[in-house]
Amino acid sequence: MKTEQPSVYAGLDIAKAGLQLHLRGRCAALPNTAAGHAQLCQQLAAESGVQVVCEATGGYERAVVAALQAAHVPVSLVNPARVRSFARAQGQQAKTDPLDAAVLTAFGVAFRPAPTPPRPAAEVRLAALVTRRTQLLEVRIAEQQRLEQCTDAELIKLFRRLLRTLEKQLAAVEALIEQLLATATTLAQRAQRLDAIVGVGRISAVSMLAILPELGRLNRRQVGALTGLCPYNRDSGQGSGKRHIRGGRSAARTTLYMCALVAARHNRVLHAFYQRLLTAGKPPKVALTAVMRKLAVLMNHLLKYPEFSLAT
Repeated sequence: MKTEQPSVYAGLDIAKAGLQLHLRGRCAALPNTAAGHAQLCQQLAAESGVQVVCEATGGYERAVVAALQAAHVPVSLVNPARVRSFARAQGQQAKTDPLDAAVLTAFGVAFRPAPTPPRPAAEVRLAALVTRRTQLLEVRIAEQQRLEQCTDAELIKLFRRLLRTLEKQLAAVEALIEQLLATATTLAQRAQRLDAIVGVGRISAVSMLAILPELGRLNRRQVGALTGLCPYNRDSGQGSGKRHIRGGRSAARTTLYMCALVAARHNRVLHAFYQRLLTAGKPPKVALTAVMRKLAVLMNHLLKYPEFSLAT
């Protein structure tokens, strides 16, 4: 009976300008360009059963990960915080590109992370549009606050001109989102399912699909962990500390928080749930966090089971 050979893990440290590949104990430097990506894929194609492990690096990893996936090379995109904690646990204090690539290889061997599935082009574009909308909102809020503190008449005119430009760009990005949904039927249907929840608006539904593309393929625990809404124990010996939420994707929590504020008032089921927690003595913030988690679980359930109806 044949047994599968274990995968060979290759750590790939990604920077703005360059790549550092650690494979079979050796390091190789490559440019983070289309030519470098082609060279990397060619080098890995000569190996058997290689799985690449790399970190999310704020966007510099997107092109090379897409190139690897297009070349059918398994690649795992892992959380940088986990990798750094792993390096410290090994006693690795120094930090260089070759060392980081070697740590990624060791991380792969130790934890065997699952390959990251390629995202459809429509999902990638939706994520970019939602990210840009969030950036514009943050700039608008900052400029509005500066305007409120400004007393110079000429500067006030400039602030208002910039705010009008930001409003136009926000409207343009939202129009692009609607154009995308008009052509991406599956995404539009998923957004419509989430939008049906009282407390979740269309923009919030679209944002959750962009931030949490895994929705519909998770269980309850995984949803709580990815959104950072799992309360973790802090017990030691006979002492029992307060449980706190942590980790997960902060952008998902921000979106869920705004939805929970509305749902706790206007969603019949979640309003009753929220009031029941308050009556039991839970602080309002804890009760609202519970509503956020209920919403996240409900979103995942609606997408996981298309036959499920909110009316049932």
